[in-house]
Amino acid sequence: MRNPQCFRKIYKEICFFLLSVKGAVAFKTKCPECDAEIDIPSDVISGEIVSCPDCGLDLEVILDEKGAISLKPAEIEGEDWGE
Repeated sequence: MRNPQCFRKIYKEICFFLLSVKGAVAFKTKCPECDAEIDIPSDVISGEIVSCPDCGLDLEVILDEKGAISLKPAEIEGEDWGE
């Protein structure tokens, strides 16, 4: 019989590697509008906009000092054509 602890260690190492790859998914969260799953990349920066794959809602990523990530609906600014 194989050692389950060995498989857990390998699984953790693979997860760490995938999260360290640029563009890998850091975590998943739910869309506040439609409850669809949204993938947040590991290289996300504060102020970046992510979109819900189902309803298309644009969400702004907010990072605090401790590295916690939160999402809020992005504010759409209209074009100012000098009028």
